[in-house]
Amino acid sequence: MANFKALLATKTEAGQSLTWQELGDGDLMEGDVTVAVSHTTINYKDGLALTGKVPVIRRWPMIPGIDFAGTVTGSAHAEFTPGDEVVLNGWGVGETHYGGYAGRARVKGDWLIKRPAALSAGEAMAIGTAGYTAMLAVLALERNGVTPSRGPVIVTGAAGGVGSVAIILLARLGYRVIASTGRTSEADYLTALGAAEIIERGQLQGPARPLGKERWAGGIDAVGSHTLANVLSMTQYGGSVAACGLAQGMDLASSVAPFILRGITLAGIDSVMAPKPLRQEAWRRLAQDLDKDKLRALTTSKPLAEVTQLAPEILAGKIRGRVVLEVG
Repeated sequence: MANFKALLATKTEAGQSLTWQELGDGDLMEGDVTVAVSHTTINYKDGLALTGKVPVIRRWPMIPGIDFAGTVTGSAHAEFTPGDEVVLNGWGVGETHYGGYAGRARVKGDWLIKRPAALSAGEAMAIGTAGYTAMLAVLALERNGVTPSRGPVIVTGAAGGVGSVAIILLARLGYRVIASTGRTSEADYLTALGAAEIIERGQLQGPARPLGKERWAGGIDAVGSHTLANVLSMTQYGGSVAACGLAQGMDLASSVAPFILRGITLAGIDSVMAPKPLRQEAWRRLAQDLDKDKLRALTTSKPLAEVTQLAPEILAGKIRGRVVLEVG
């Protein structure tokens, strides 16, 4: 097959270097399925990897990109045949295994799922790991008994990728959504997605009290640190919070009070190594429950060549919603 363009990250004495290179199938890493990549995306984690702010990349050189969608061109895996439309999220792709910022990828078939027929490749990457993570968080709230009748659900980092998709999903399922954001100028955008109330993130950014006033039945937190501690302290008795991000920090200066006095559940959301049945359920529910009109409203499309310029913007909180990167 013809060669393809790939973004290659290399480690130098001066730090990290990103260059576009022309590669062939012989340059790809081991795997039993080869995919022609048509679309990918940029998540917060990708921004960290591309800028080197955090050591996301653990093997050098590396093709970044933790997501991709495309068409199988060759397979030695029993589940896939050429022509199958597939999606990949996580599994160390873009970290220890060549990722999605390239025209082709070769991976283990066990890492792939077949793209739901109700979603195009572009829509799948408008969802991406951010939206897939949001769905995993919604599933966790449901497993822990947080139903719409229990009360409102807060979403932090609401204007980001995880937050935006979480709002759409929760609103569609009948929850009253409280959106926390530092970009109050995005209030109309968040309301259009389905948020019933907007609060300024400053209310949650300071040190948390052991217990605060009970304000919500559950939460989806993409921020971590003091924000997560405050969300926990204000969660109603028997509620649950799904933690899936660390934009404010990895620390959690909380106490046991919410857990032993209010019976709160803190559910950790891991999108990278989630087992295949859970991934398949998440993507089935995304195809079923996500309002595609609202998904389009929060999505912009860019050529893959612009991904390096987008990386510092997503870390600075300047990107609203989701960005689909078109390959080729």
